Amino acid sequence: MWGDGRLCYGGDWNPEQWSPQVWREDVALMRQARVNLVSVGVFAWSRLEPAPGRYTFDWLDEVLDLLHDGGIRVALATPTASPPPWFSLAHPGALPVTADGVRLHHGSRDTYCAAAPAYRTAARRITEVLADRYATHPALAMWHVHNEYGTTCHCEHAATAFRSWLAQRHGDLDALNAAWVTSFWSQHYSDWAQISTPRATQYLANPGQLLDFRRFWSDTLLAAYVEQRDLLRAANPRVPVTTNYVLGGWVPVDHARWAREVDLVAIDHYPSAVDGGAEEQTALAADLARGWARHGAGDGTAPAWLLMESAPNHIYTPGRMHTKEPGRMARHSLSHIARGSRGAMFFQWRAPAGGAERFHSALVPHAGPDSRVFREAVRLGGILDRIAEVDPGVVEASVAIVWDAASGWALQHPGLPSASLDHHAEVSAAHRALWRAGYACDVVVPGDAVEAYRLLVLPALYLTCDATADWVRRHVRHGGHVLVTWLSGVADEHARVRLGGYPGALRDLLGLRVEEFHPLAEGEQVLLSRGGTGRVWSETVRPAGAETVTAYVGGVLDGLPAVTRHRYGAGTAWYVSTRPDDETYRRLMVEAARAAGVGPVCPAAPPGVEAVRRRAGEASWLFLVNHTDRPQRIPADGVDLLTDTPVDGEVVVPAGGAAVVREAPD
Repeated sequence: MWGDGRLCYGGDWNPEQWSPQVWREDVALMRQARVNLVSVGVFAWSRLEPAPGRYTFDWLDEVLDLLHDGGIRVALATPTASPPPWFSLAHPGALPVTADGVRLHHGSRDTYCAAAPAYRTAARRITEVLADRYATHPALAMWHVHNEYGTTCHCEHAATAFRSWLAQRHGDLDALNAAWVTSFWSQHYSDWAQISTPRATQYLANPGQLLDFRRFWSDTLLAAYVEQRDLLRAANPRVPVTTNYVLGGWVPVDHARWAREVDLVAIDHYPSAVDGGAEEQTALAADLARGWARHGAGDGTAPAWLLMESAPNHIYTPGRMHTKEPGRMARHSLSHIARGSRGAMFFQWRAPAGGAERFHSALVPHAGPDSRVFREAVRLGGILDRIAEVDPGVVEASVAIVWDAASGWALQHPGLPSASLDHHAEVSAAHRALWRAGYACDVVVPGDAVEAYRLLVLPALYLTCDATADWVRRHVRHGGHVLVTWLSGVADEHARVRLGGYPGALRDLLGLRVEEFHPLAEGEQVLLSRGGTGRVWSETVRPAGAETVTAYVGGVLDGLPAVTRHRYGAGTAWYVSTRPDDETYRRLMVEAARAAGVGPVCPAAPPGVEAVRRRAGEASWLFLVNHTDRPQRIPADGVDLLTDTPVDGEVVVPAGGAAVVREAPD
């Protein structure tokens, strides 16, 4: 199995870029940093198969043997994210085509179409050869299939596969025409051959077609992954198989659904905010991964997920690389582990001298091991060894946020009332409010078991089918609380607007009817009666049983409800018709959580100190990560694993530091 009793620590290593002398130096440095897992071969296809059917494995044999002798395990990758030049030359029809009809050329990564038969055949062949050779190698801990699935294509291979997928999904053209509302703009289809991928058009494309194309591409990429996974499992069923999820609104992958097909969820996370936003983004990414892992093939105790890639010393902001401050790499790593990651992995081990990502962050930077970054890497390796006992612990949370990939895709259509509509942004805003208030939360998808959660948050759940609406109603009817934001329940699963007033599928639950949207311009705000402001969106809300909690002040909505509350069965449903500013949103979340009987993880933790508790049986561990620039005193009892010192009544967490307290039994 992939675990060796320690938390995973290491990252992507690219020995094909270096000489054997550097290999030996790297393994010695890995041992110094207490690295125990590296990903190898992710982009090595051209070195493994320099010509069709001709393989050169001698260098990889030596590398794996060297790592095994050094006590370092391997996540061996299939290199199928970067086909070699000979493949692209021999199979130009397998190169990706953009929505504008432009065929892209070789010269970067991801130059393939996953629907092209030639690509799928070549990918299976290199996978099978690797499996035959290395499935029983003693260094092998897991298989790392491909890299960051997400490439789309509009070639004829993709169009043919899309038509087949549509026929299977809808059954016949009558059903498809109804789902896509093709009577609009004379788009009615009378033959499957008339349908293509959503190519660039004169004006707005059909929203149902765009949504189905994203779903289709998620299924196509999943099928490509499963083909490789099955070959690897057949070679040695004892070795786990995964692929690393890339995050972002552009990614056409339903990660929760994919989690059923991997042996552990693995994510790559690169925050884009520099100030406190990086910490908030880190917490959300970890909670998403843990939520997706609930659908996976874990052992039934703790969801199995791993931070497969992160940047040691950079934050990639638009237009520049921000150098992480001392200690930030460890804090981000501990935040992921606090939320259930089985370790902390990085891209990459050693910074390359050339290539497109020559300035990408690395544990061994261009300056070499005599550097702050590597010294912090060594310290982090020691920290992870000291806290390995937390690995079986399950994160405690009584609040859940609903995430839905399809709602995110549907809100990317340009023909919406505002260009600022973004499911991920609304999930982030809700999660940020809870994070700042000190609440731990899980992330769920529609249909998940939610009986354990006192409060369920639905941020911009735009697509709400009848089954999802019933799922929410049952939760509230049986005593749960729900907080629903604007744009939830508006459309069905095909992105068709529900008639009769918004929020369509949830009007009875919320006890109200929305007559009209009032999207706000960038920077525009509306005042709220209990203080604070609303942004992005506002609505004409007509109560039908709901009570007003907060009203709009001024303008055409003066005196009308902005936030409402409605008793439904044994529970309560809140509705928020605007995006509150961060502090107002925090206060609202605290009010809703308290009404649901939920408190923060560590009520005495001051702002800027992240608190998460993991529990396994009678044992519990309290993670306290101090993102402030001064020491913080926090009530606790037990032993701080980072310093191996008793904690009697309180622990002092240093500025920019952390504590992991094995709590004393109650």
